[in-house]
Amino acid sequence: MIELVIQQRTRDLGSFEVGRVLPFAQRRMVGPYIFFDRMGPKDMAPGLPREADVRPHPHIGLSTLTYLFDGEIMHRDSVGSEQPVGPNEVNLMTAGSGITHSERFERLRREGGLLDGIQAWVALPDEREEMDPGFWHYDSAALPVFDADGVVGRLIAGSLSGVGSPVRTESPQFYVHWDMRGGARVSLPAEYPERAVYVARGAVDLDGQRIEQGFMAVLAPGKAATITADGDAVVMALGGDPVGPRYIDWNFVSSSKERIDQAREDWSAGRMKLPDLDNQEFIPLPPKIGELREPEPMS
Repeated sequence: MIELVIQQRTRDLGSFEVGRVLPFAQRRMVGPYIFFDRMGPKDMAPGLPREADVRPHPHIGLSTLTYLFDGEIMHRDSVGSEQPVGPNEVNLMTAGSGITHSERFERLRREGGLLDGIQAWVALPDEREEMDPGFWHYDSAALPVFDADGVVGRLIAGSLSGVGSPVRTESPQFYVHWDMRGGARVSLPAEYPERAVYVARGAVDLDGQRIEQGFMAVLAPGKAATITADGDAVVMALGGDPVGPRYIDWNFVSSSKERIDQAREDWSAGRMKLPDLDNQEFIPLPPKIGELREPEPMS
């Protein structure tokens, strides 16, 4: 049932830690999901240094899904958006042919508090890689929720077991958040060829194997998986249909190396518009190293 177990690789950013799960050397993607970073958890005092913010930077060929358990992040982008995202809400940004954005911790800087959440990137299918960029925000009340037998579930994106999320997607996929009480069980159906389960808090039994906090289990296709909480647990499951091989270099994702090279040139030459409401600074283009450069944490 379990093909691979990935332990998140933790990087200390000074104010908080980020755990990188995807991409991983032995598993670059799960369905269209090509990036999965855990932010925190970290209880921060007021006065968070401004250096913790993510300055304006570019993307192509992907959608970003920002989902928080606690805290708030302010998003600003080059299509004119300015939108905080809070607990159980979704900020969806589709880069397509190109977008720039920033992520700032303004409320946490003022008030302090707990930061805990996940940012995932979804690679766009070939025919949508150069779509127009856009941004959408979804309140927690917009996401389908079920509550039964000790499991409170929230469908973040895509569809699963006949239930669909209003969050816009460009290819078949699913992304779900489960809060599980100790001993509760949930079944993950086999309706997608690629699936994974990430334990955000606590530990679970996954068809006889224990998966602890900070680990992602990549599942074999073709069989439903039973997840049992070993004490209270928070679990994320995601996957979908594969979209084909993708190159990833810094914040750029594409089916074409040449397209990534063009994006690097465009950013270096200042041809990508900065966010309308955050255009006084930006992250410089890092040097290219070999065939692959992973994104920085919280990109």
